[in-house]
Amino acid sequence: MNPSAKSLQDQLDRKFIKMAIRLAAKGAGFVSPNPLVGAVVVKNGEVIGKGFHERFGGPHAEVNALKNAGGESKGATLYVTLEPCNHYGKTPPCTKAILDAGVKRVVIGMMDPNPDVKGGGAKVLKEHGLEVTCGVLEEECKKQNEIFLKYVSEKTPFVIAKVAATLDGKIATAGGDSKWITSKKSRNFGHRLRQQVSAILVGVKTVLADDPMLTVRIKGVKPCHPARFVFDFYGKTPVGSKLVKTAKEVPTYLVVNDETDNERVEEFRRAGVYVWKMPGREGLIDPVAFIKRLCAEGFDSLLVEGGAAIHGSFFDAGLVDKIYFFFAPKILGGRDSRPMIGGLGFAKMSDALKLRDMKIKKLGEDFLVTGYIS
Repeated sequence: MNPSAKSLQDQLDRKFIKMAIRLAAKGAGFVSPNPLVGAVVVKNGEVIGKGFHERFGGPHAEVNALKNAGGESKGATLYVTLEPCNHYGKTPPCTKAILDAGVKRVVIGMMDPNPDVKGGGAKVLKEHGLEVTCGVLEEECKKQNEIFLKYVSEKTPFVIAKVAATLDGKIATAGGDSKWITSKKSRNFGHRLRQQVSAILVGVKTVLADDPMLTVRIKGVKPCHPARFVFDFYGKTPVGSKLVKTAKEVPTYLVVNDETDNERVEEFRRAGVYVWKMPGREGLIDPVAFIKRLCAEGFDSLLVEGGAAIHGSFFDAGLVDKIYFFFAPKILGGRDSRPMIGGLGFAKMSDALKLRDMKIKKLGEDFLVTGYIS
């Protein structure tokens, strides 16, 4: 292939992998703990099939895209964000569907991170005479699946800390008033974050103050509600709260201390609430023990929405992977106003947690700071 033709092919490969990435995003919230995957079938420069992994246990993206192509895939190119699987699981191997469809070329965004299967799908396709190109927009594909990558490689959930605060770092007045700090646009963004995770966590003070639903509400988007967790050391959550009253509709968990009264626990369980007894001290559940239990129960991600004491305990324990800090153009002041993050903190400035890949985004009148904990 001459240089100009190769350059054009590279551009087309990036274009269609980018399209597949956008398709993959539609599966957010529905496929956990599987990865987000999108696929596009292209023939003679035209898209003839599109698909994505729509739900856990359902057909994979490649199969959906080939089906969408309606039997016209012979000689076509398949673009897929993740290496096709070559093993039997809840569905047959995607490599078989690709070979049966007569696809000529496969372009892969990122390789499967699972060491037991990595490279297997690409190898089989090559052995059957298909042209295989790997690593197109690899970093974008990896970023889209950062939750999956950590869960597979480290066997622990990806933890996101979300905070909404004033410019001077306050999340509520001394009396506890916090509605609303940020704009509706920021709050809508927060709902999109909820859609991407398998679990969400707040403290019982948030439940007592706000009586929240902790569900996903996005106009025009089918919601997939994360499991709702409450750190409730003493079992104070009202049985009449919205969380408890809707526990049979959306999975709801109260995390209480080891010595919580069994009669109180049974009252919650009769209402449909799952109750975890966990170790802790001074009114706060041990976040490390909680994360281990969360992983053992199959949750791949957690959105920590607060309050300050819970955020502090997670930062102190080194459990946070990524932050979403929303700031409103307001100054609350007040020595007793409530800060963003509690906990022990650090004795020296040189020990402070540092961010990498930090980005600042305008959201209406607010701004959002995102980044990863180094």
